[in-house]
Amino acid sequence: MNSILPIIQIVTSVLLVAAILLQQRGTGLSASFGGEGNVYRTKRGFEKILFYGTIVLGCLFFLSATVNILL
Repeated sequence: MNSILPIIQIVTSVLLVAAILLQQRGTGLSASFGGEGNVYRTKRGFEKILFYGTIVLGCLFFLSATVNILL
């Protein structure tokens, strides 16, 4: 268990970084400079799966880090 936990953390962290980088950027200040001004937009399809996957990966990473500290 002691040798597999860091491997789980590394794999989870790489997947978490990839999931975060694949997400679309918000409009931010571009709406004030003539960009798209949508305030509310629903996530659909792959974007929704990626969003929930990012949450799950974040929780898994947090749990594996906590278990690593406790052991």
